Amino acid sequence: MKLWGGRFKGESSKLAEEFNASLGFDKRLYRQDIQGSIVHALMLGRQGIISGEEAEAIREGLSGILRDIEEGKLEIGGGAEDIHSFVETELTKRIGEAGKKLHTGRSRNDQVALDMKMYVREDMDGMAEALSGLLAVLDRLIAGNRKTYMPGFTHLQKAQPTTLSHHMGAYREMFRRDLSRLSDARKRLNECPLGAGAFAGTTFPLDREWTAAELEFDKATENSMDSVSDRDYLLEYMFVLSLTAMHLSRLSEEIIIWNSNEYRFVTVSDAYSTGSSIMPQKKNPDVAELIRGKTGRVYGDLLGLLVTMKGLPLAYNKDMQEDKEAAFDAMDTVHSCVVLMGRMLDTMTFNTERMRESAKLGFTNATDVADYLVGKGVPFRTAHGIVGELVLKCEEKGCALEDLSLEEFRSYCGAIDEDIYDAISLEACVGRRKTKGAPGAEETE
Repeated sequence: MKLWGGRFKGESSKLAEEFNASLGFDKRLYRQDIQGSIVHALMLGRQGIISGEEAEAIREGLSGILRDIEEGKLEIGGGAEDIHSFVETELTKRIGEAGKKLHTGRSRNDQVALDMKMYVREDMDGMAEALSGLLAVLDRLIAGNRKTYMPGFTHLQKAQPTTLSHHMGAYREMFRRDLSRLSDARKRLNECPLGAGAFAGTTFPLDREWTAAELEFDKATENSMDSVSDRDYLLEYMFVLSLTAMHLSRLSEEIIIWNSNEYRFVTVSDAYSTGSSIMPQKKNPDVAELIRGKTGRVYGDLLGLLVTMKGLPLAYNKDMQEDKEAAFDAMDTVHSCVVLMGRMLDTMTFNTERMRESAKLGFTNATDVADYLVGKGVPFRTAHGIVGELVLKCEEKGCALEDLSLEEFRSYCGAIDEDIYDAISLEACVGRRKTKGAPGAEETE
């Protein structure tokens, strides 16, 4: 049954009906649609717009539909145009004429806006829980690796020594910001559009604030035209998801590099690796690679909706139906990526000795030699030049800075004493970095 068929004489094109239908993807909104409809019916009864008996019959009918769907007794389908049509048609089958009064004072425009907001709000809460789980894994890695030394990189070249705690702490900050952005976006979302009608409200005396409170919104929306045409909350959430995906992708990239034979910093668990159909020795970090790859897909979801919305006049346009598939895909994709990243990190083996040995190579303590000279009264720019010459000397000899003899050190600068060796050890290089946010053990803790 079409909810809008009265004005039409001719039959719809079958192809156009299939093109117009959204039930295939908006059926996942069934619970939100039913919950919103129950509260709407109860509000209509409270306001005397329908009788109390009719409101109660609608509530019981809708509760039965929800129960039957969730118990597998009722399949969503039957040729309905969308989830709203399906629910209302099924309700009328069950309770008769009272079911036809459910839609009093509302439009599918404000109904779908409500359903999507409720769905996104719930998904945000699930995403917050998933991010909190990932942060808990990172916190455990940070707490247990304050003296796990490794090289830090700039330009993918060894730069200065740091710790695994410090490195993982950087990702902790990224995901902590994602969680904060999620919280901010949820606050802006939490205004109830139900009662906005098609875009101009209604002549019925709805109590929109009661409806909003019952559905756990902070307030009703302020402008009925904006209520049905707004998808900012969805775009904002998809942007947060895109940023989260980008952070996951950066971490995945490092896991992939660290897992390579050239680095051997980590060993990814068999549970999150796959092999090769032709090369029996291979153990590939496919989960990390897929997380990295799916980031582009999430970006595409965001960009697609941005382009869809950019030229739409007020108020509702059918183009907005295109918001759901992209949004659902982004939500599903990022949620699974966050969960998988946490589990992969939690089961990963960090080859700490290999990381420590790597930190000793590549002159990662060169800056500390310069800082040592500054401590002896040498101007930093002069010290910088002296250390550059020392590095050239080491490259010629094929050795590390700490392998130079005291005489060799002193031939470049007479201010260098025996204490140079203690000053440029891994422990000293990292331990002396005590400024806020630095990798020293005390600051990390």
